[in-house]
Amino acid sequence: MASYHCCVPKCTNDSRYNKSHSFHSFPSDISRKKLWLVKIRRDEGAFFQVKPHTKVCSAHFTDTDFVRTLTGIRCLSKTAFPSVFDWSFETPSRKPPTPRLNSPKRKRLTLEDDKECNTDESQPQIMTPQPVFHDYLGPEREMSSEEKLKAASEHIDELEHLVERLTIGRFGLQRFATDPKSTDPKSLQFYTGFSSYTLLLNVYNLLRPTAEKMTRWSQIQRKRMGYSQEINTDISFRSESTPLIDQFFMFLVKIRLGLFQQDIACRFNVSQSTVSRIIITWANFMYFQLGSIPIWPSREKVNKFMPDCFKELYPSTRVILDCTEVKIQTPSALSLNSEFYSHYKGTTTLKGLIGISPSGCVTFVSSLFAGSISDQNITRQSGILPLIEPGDSVMADKGFLIEQMLAERQARLNIPPFLTKRDQFTKEEVEETQEIARLRIHVERAIRRIKEYHIFDSVLPVAITGSALQLWTVCCLLTLFKGPLF
Repeated sequence: MASYHCCVPKCTNDSRYNKSHSFHSFPSDISRKKLWLVKIRRDEGAFFQVKPHTKVCSAHFTDTDFVRTLTGIRCLSKTAFPSVFDWSFETPSRKPPTPRLNSPKRKRLTLEDDKECNTDESQPQIMTPQPVFHDYLGPEREMSSEEKLKAASEHIDELEHLVERLTIGRFGLQRFATDPKSTDPKSLQFYTGFSSYTLLLNVYNLLRPTAEKMTRWSQIQRKRMGYSQEINTDISFRSESTPLIDQFFMFLVKIRLGLFQQDIACRFNVSQSTVSRIIITWANFMYFQLGSIPIWPSREKVNKFMPDCFKELYPSTRVILDCTEVKIQTPSALSLNSEFYSHYKGTTTLKGLIGISPSGCVTFVSSLFAGSISDQNITRQSGILPLIEPGDSVMADKGFLIEQMLAERQARLNIPPFLTKRDQFTKEEVEETQEIARLRIHVERAIRRIKEYHIFDSVLPVAITGSALQLWTVCCLLTLFKGPLF
């Protein structure tokens, strides 16, 4: 004899062990079959199909669902459907509704009702919320229309002040508004790197007209996946849950503090995928917007803002060069591992060339190269040599053996002297070393400003290395808004 098992969720009845229950097939009528599926909370699909051996036991029917034939056999009625389940008796707990003071359906107690309720001292006293205008009630008169209007106006002001406090309290740029009570320059600089809210807002207002029409990362991905719909560049970020200005703020917080995406998602109350899309979108957008700004100054501007210490010792200095590296995740391929391995850092890195003017402003940012590249090769490939003009001089560290390259441009290299066959430097060489070190240290200060964007503190994962160049360039160029080092 075939055995059956009840298909109702949470039911364990089986014809082999439950002899007192009968098992019934689904009706052949399509509408009644759908009704049975709805009642037992099942859907036909890949994991459940109604077949001849699919049964529902008699425990899910009432006694009125069964009839007896003329021969006394107990069978299921043609109009019956399962209605008895375990979840039918569950009583889920509900949180009691919060009482509303201004609900029109809630009956308010008058002063006479309060007196009647308080006459019986044996009964517990109920504290009922009093309307705002009760403060204006006299002992034997009602509130006038003017008094009601004044009380309502004061209540509205209190609610607006509360809403404003809650809005400013959320994690967004609104908390750093120009209100003196909420403005905190140190906190703003901690989160964004900008010294004032006014400066940040001016930068945002310059970017906003283009940012409102920029193509989002998700749109580019959909086009790459072959969707037929074209990218609509007129879609504004204002239609998304996060305002455009808070997206800008989110990007600044990411590069400034280097927070995990899950942390940022919790702060802004969005999903991690949304955070990832916003960061990538703004990294590319800021890379193209800030990268289009000409930062290489002319010879006249360099001379105009050159400090006196350079004018006295090295007046022809055009740029001060130095390299810096950021750590990346070790590639799985051994060939890539050896290519990106830096003997100076002892790990896999990306290497970039930074140039500053004598006044301390960043004037050149190269692309990122593999960590194994030498200072000489990165100077040749970075593209800075065509910018050097005849008569210029370049200041660098000892590792930059680029004197021959600069000679071809009729320029000069100022680096600390080397020891040849002697055991020690002469007095003049020591003084020259100290002078160059005292002036060249400013490029180290400029690089330290860049490294204050703590996204480069930890090892860059492989997933973000595709945007490493954009993030690095944007962080370098954002230091220009801090002003010169001198």
